[in-house]
Amino acid sequence: MTVTLKTIEEARETLQGVAKKTPLIESPVLGSKVGGEVFFKYENLQKTGSFKIRGAVNKIAHLTPEEAKRGVIAASAGNHAQGVALGATAKGIKATIVMPATTPLAKVSATKGYGGNVILEGAAFDEAYAKALKVQKETNAVFVHPFDDEYVIAGQGTIALEILEDLPDVDMVVVPVGGGGMISGIASGLKLSNPKIKVVGVESAAVPSMKESIDAGKIVTVPAGVTAAEGINVRTPGNITFEMVKKYVDEIVTVTEDEIAEAMLYLIEKGKNLAEGAGATPLAAVLAGKIDCKGKKVVLMVSGGNADITFINRIINKALLLEGRRAEFKIIMEDRCGETAKLLKLISDNNANILFITQSMYESTLEVESQIMTLVLECSDMDHRNLIAKKITEAGYRLVK
Repeated sequence: MTVTLKTIEEARETLQGVAKKTPLIESPVLGSKVGGEVFFKYENLQKTGSFKIRGAVNKIAHLTPEEAKRGVIAASAGNHAQGVALGATAKGIKATIVMPATTPLAKVSATKGYGGNVILEGAAFDEAYAKALKVQKETNAVFVHPFDDEYVIAGQGTIALEILEDLPDVDMVVVPVGGGGMISGIASGLKLSNPKIKVVGVESAAVPSMKESIDAGKIVTVPAGVTAAEGINVRTPGNITFEMVKKYVDEIVTVTEDEIAEAMLYLIEKGKNLAEGAGATPLAAVLAGKIDCKGKKVVLMVSGGNADITFINRIINKALLLEGRRAEFKIIMEDRCGETAKLLKLISDNNANILFITQSMYESTLEVESQIMTLVLECSDMDHRNLIAKKITEAGYRLVK
């Protein structure tokens, strides 16, 4: 099978009543910031919380009766797992999913809830994938690849049809890239409909396997990396997807972990929407100025929202620190009566809120009559944070970096 506009349209028929059409919503605030018209395609509002249900269900729908009896097996960083489990269970097919041991608990629990038998293996997708291949040989189950499969790619391509229905004059679509299944489907659907539409992929700079492969002109495996975008933590692109990305994708950019964190916070605050790290990468690229949106109608894919709540807490904290809205100060001060009250009044007079405070004289580098105070403050922004630092030093205190 070759992925064509016809196979993508057929996939849409297959997905009727299973996957839903997700909203395409404009963000005037972001548009005014970047000089274009920017829309979010909220696949995090899809059933199972991710676009992955589209490809998984389309693949399972094309199993022969004999293949269905054997059951299916898949490797997944979390979102594909839920799509496979849901699609297989709905047809009475046994599903086994191998997931990295580092997969957020929310994704593991959801996969089990959809009827999947979960095996945890390795620190990243590639190790889980190797384990799944081993289990597949032992059980003879049908392997449902998360990205390197034409039926899976065609399923993901149905997103392109929805974008074109809602925004026929779209100029550019920005898509997260891991193994390349979603961007291959979306890019082929868009380009086969209108070759003038620009498609840009975004990878984590920690694991830029597709970009490095395209730059090298061949598939390469990048070193293992740690990223908040665990859904696109793929060290080796697919064979099919590599060729499709070469053919249909105009550009791939990378984003840092700090940029991903700030994009996730932006979506929560300005978009009133929760995205996982992978889903925030297109916005991260735009906010970081890596994609030019001026005068264009741009769609940013929010691919999924299955983020563990404890992880979200850490991400928000990181983003607030980066923006200066949360700041830690270590201050050397004299150890005498009234000095603490004096410093705290200075903080209060400059409209900063104290989140955490501790004092200690148990530092070997301190002078005999000195102590160190650690303050975590809530500030308005980086300018406010810098003003507080200036006021502290002007008052005669010494800040420790």
